[in-house]
Amino acid sequence: MNLTDNTKKSNFYYLMLLAAIAAFGGFLFGFDTAVISGTISFVKNKFVLDSVAEGWFVSSALVGCIIGVSASGFLSDSFGRKKVLFVSAFLFLISAIGCALTQTHTALIIYRLVGGLGVGIASMVSPLYISEISPAKFRGRMVALYQLAITIGILTAYFSNAYIQNQAIVAEQHSESIFNFLFKDEIWRGMFAAETIPAFLFLLMIFIIPESPRWLVIKNKEENAKKTLLKLGGETFAINQINAVKDSLKNDTGSLKQLFQPGFRTALFIGVVIMLLSQFSGINAIIYYGPKILNEAGFTLGDALGGQVTIGIVNVLFTFVAILTVDKFGRRPVLIIGVIGIVIAQIAVGTLFYLDMANSWLLLVSILFFIACFAFSFGPVGWIIVNEIFPNSIRGKAVSIATLAVWVGTALIGQFVPFLLENISPAGTFWLFAVLASPTIIITWKIIPETKGRSLEEIEKHWLSYQD
Repeated sequence: MNLTDNTKKSNFYYLMLLAAIAAFGGFLFGFDTAVISGTISFVKNKFVLDSVAEGWFVSSALVGCIIGVSASGFLSDSFGRKKVLFVSAFLFLISAIGCALTQTHTALIIYRLVGGLGVGIASMVSPLYISEISPAKFRGRMVALYQLAITIGILTAYFSNAYIQNQAIVAEQHSESIFNFLFKDEIWRGMFAAETIPAFLFLLMIFIIPESPRWLVIKNKEENAKKTLLKLGGETFAINQINAVKDSLKNDTGSLKQLFQPGFRTALFIGVVIMLLSQFSGINAIIYYGPKILNEAGFTLGDALGGQVTIGIVNVLFTFVAILTVDKFGRRPVLIIGVIGIVIAQIAVGTLFYLDMANSWLLLVSILFFIACFAFSFGPVGWIIVNEIFPNSIRGKAVSIATLAVWVGTALIGQFVPFLLENISPAGTFWLFAVLASPTIIITWKIIPETKGRSLEEIEKHWLSYQD
């Protein structure tokens, strides 16, 4: 192996390190979203909550997410990606500590909202940072690491909650100890406290990463940008990247009005619609209501909870498919194949409910097939596309608008799925998800450009060609 090969390996390992640290925001996103599932009944009993108060406990984080992602575009464009990621990590830590130690329901709601702010910021800035530091040939798989981190965070929360619940059995033997207090009488505190460990690690690791070189060039800090780019790709790569960003800025106004120019408004349409349809495919109906759906289909509660863990494992494993394929075959074919699978799976689930065959193993297989298809397509590819298609000078603000669509979709699904299950039946609900996911196939085929192997500046030039 020659010196050039060693240098290239060093560049790649450095890129992997930076991407993994930024993706850790996705781990906390997933963990924070899923950890609440194990705490609801305990918190409800502790504070004697009615249905309205319980709803606030569950939805307060979502309110924080919407506020966080709405502000993150302006903040990251103004103060830099790294500083805003640090704020996100700090909010995660404050939320975890506060939720574990709170003495009132009101304070718990406030700390959950603070955690939601962290989730909202991380959901936008983490994949944005990764896309901006990554050379074109690696960008797809690097951004897919973010989605992988989300799935691992969700699965870790499931296992963490299960472990802490198991400790409650041991705690019964220590009736007068702090061990009993944490793991039996106040078990939900331990579940929230578990998040302090990854939150603190994320806070420390942020100090390791440099600022986004693209953001530095935009802010006329070329020397600082060059130091990072040299480590990522060498001298020629660094010079070419700086020149490409500077050249792109000649066409950028830095105003959100730019998003409504020909070309860029198509990019905005793609970003918002892809993120909305990813949620309307029904993914969070399965993540949030999976045990309830399986239980009502005839599975025992234990089997239903086991099915939820299996769903989490499949979600993690098939995200690796995207990491291995998205830079090789491209975004478009991976997304189209995945969404076709999603539609087939949702039709199958609906049909099993309609034929009164939902208590068979075929239901779990169909749900797992849906999760697998989502995990290698909508899940990672949505984040990849959204963080590639916008112009340099307003990328932060534009990505925050598209990411806001995720949380609007999540809120709508959370609000209406129980209503749909009750009023149009489980069969009708899953058929509706199939219908809502279907337009993605046509949009991807007809409108979304292939971005594999193209620099962010080359993608920007593609949209500018619409204005000629």
